[in-house]
This record gives sequence, C-alpha cells and structure tokens, in this order.
Amino acid sequence: MVAMTTSLPRTVDWAGDHAVIIDQTLLPGELTLLRIDTVDAMIDAIKRLAVRGAPAIGVAGALGVVIASMQADVAGHDRAWVHTEADRVAVARPTAVNLMWAVKRMRPFVNQGTAALMAEGVAIIEEDIQTQRTLGHRGADLVCELTGLDRVRVHTHCNAGGLACVLWGTALGIVRALHESGRLVSVLADETRPLLQGSRLTAYELSAMGIDYRITPDGAGASAIRLGLVNCVVIGADRIAANGDVCNKVGSYPLALAAARAGIPFVVAAPESTLDPLTPDGGAIHVEERSADEVLSYAGIRTAPADAKAWNPAFDVTPADLVTAIVTERRIIRPALGERVA
Repeated sequence: MVAMTTSLPRTVDWAGDHAVIIDQTLLPGELTLLRIDTVDAMIDAIKRLAVRGAPAIGVAGALGVVIASMQADVAGHDRAWVHTEADRVAVARPTAVNLMWAVKRMRPFVNQGTAALMAEGVAIIEEDIQTQRTLGHRGADLVCELTGLDRVRVHTHCNAGGLACVLWGTALGIVRALHESGRLVSVLADETRPLLQGSRLTAYELSAMGIDYRITPDGAGASAIRLGLVNCVVIGADRIAANGDVCNKVGSYPLALAAARAGIPFVVAAPESTLDPLTPDGGAIHVEERSADEVLSYAGIRTAPADAKAWNPAFDVTPADLVTAIVTERRIIRPALGERVA
C-alpha cells in the first residue's frame, strides 16, 4: 500500500513536451504517474478512467489538443488535422461538459501553433487550481450558513477532490476549507459502486488530509441522512443544465431525495465550466452507460451468473428543486428557490 502524504502531486500536469497524469485506476494501492505524449494515449486514459472527474477531464482534453499539435509538427500534418484530432478528444466521454468546454477554448489557438496552444493549456491548469480554492472557501462559508452550525458533519458521494481536478477539489475543496478552518467534524463518504471512487479515491484524499471519515455502502446513504448522522450533503457535478438540474455520479439523486425529506442542505460544488446553458434541463443530458462488466464482475472475477445482464449508467440527474445551492468560483445559485443557471 502506498504511503499517505499530506500533499499529492497534481492530478494532471504539463511537463514541457508531454502531459503527466496520476493513474487513478491503481489507487489507493499504487501511486503511478503516466506519461501521455500521443492523442490516442490521452483518449485511452480518459475512457478507461485513468484520469476522471469533470474538471480534470477538461484539463486533460486541453492538453490533448496541445499534444495533437506537437504530433502534427513532427509528422508534417496541417492545422485541419489538429482540429480533427481535437474532435476525437472532445467526445472521449460524453457526459462531462468540461471536456467539450476545454477543447472549444483551445480551438482559437490551433492556427497560432503549438507554442500558443501550450501557453493556453498551462493557463487552464493554473486557473483550475485557483478556481477550486476560491470555490472551496465560498462553499465552506455557505455550508455553515445553511446549516446554522459552527462545525459540520458532511456526507459526500463519489470523488470530487483534488483527484477530480488538478489539485484542490470541488466538493472536497469545500471539505478541505472547512477542515483547515476548524469547522469540520467528520465526513461520511459513500463507497460509490461499481468502481468504488469513494472508498478508493475520496477515502485516499481524506486520509492524506488527516480528516476523520467513515465509508458507507451506497445503499446506506439515505439511512445515514434519516438518522441524523450528517448535517449536509456536498457533491460535485459533471454537467449542470440551464434550469439547475444536476448530473453527477449515479447515486446522487437518492441522496438529494433523502436530504429533502430530512430538511438538510444538498449543495453542489462545480466550476463555471461545468454549467451548460445550452442544455435546457437534465432530460437533454446524454448519460453515459458503461460496460456491464463493471457490475457483473469484481477485480476481474465474475460475480454474477453467466447469463446475467446489467444496466450500468455512470450518472444520474437530480432535479433542480432538490438542489439547495450550486457553488461556483463566481457565484451561488439556489435552484430550489427557482434561480436558473442561465
């Protein structure tokens, strides 16, 4: 087991002539940095979840365009070829809007050449760190305001920490800010089936930060809320529609229902790049369905009968009227009160 540290390397970074990412499929047992220097390698890393989390995927997508330009320089391809490769990167995963946002942001620099693309890619990396820090501190203040408490117990789902961004985190950015200001009691983290991003990744980060936490089965999350074990739910998001509907890791919607019944805040932490004003509501979001093997097998061993089938949506949609607040680096939106994203 890899030793815990209080400071993890950047999840996605640029090393002058290639990208470097943490291979999250190997955590928590092994902390491995992958060198990514081809577009195919970046797309593969995104698809197989070596890099995951909406903001991190966005940064990876931007660096994928830089790499495409470098490959074009070596092979003698024109700028149209770079745009075509950018198209491939943009659709590597369909639900998280940050990926498409980042590739779109890079496109005006394609015709300016690799140096301009590289500068923009590095700028996106640095902006992500500052964005999440700002969001985290704003969200920490909001959570205490909404709960009316000086110290809170937070429930979270999936992983929306530094591993889902470059360094700081969205939902766990709020948790981190609460912890560093002495306003956090503990965290309850859902294990987040079927790939266990909660027990593998969120727990890894919480342990590294020295935070008191417990892991709970996804099916116990609503009961924990009913029993008063937490004061609020704080999650991240992969896409937020114009009306405030929130798409996040599957299992988020049941927590929102339970929070509404218990009368505790349900807070979504996401950068502005996750807001999608062109998508009117959650019904228009393409929810990725992943391989049945993720449900029917565990650690490569078949756990279901040979003839079993599976429905394995990666995300679900929480209706706006169940979302107490959305916190970004710029603002606080209150969808349950009828406020729209755009």
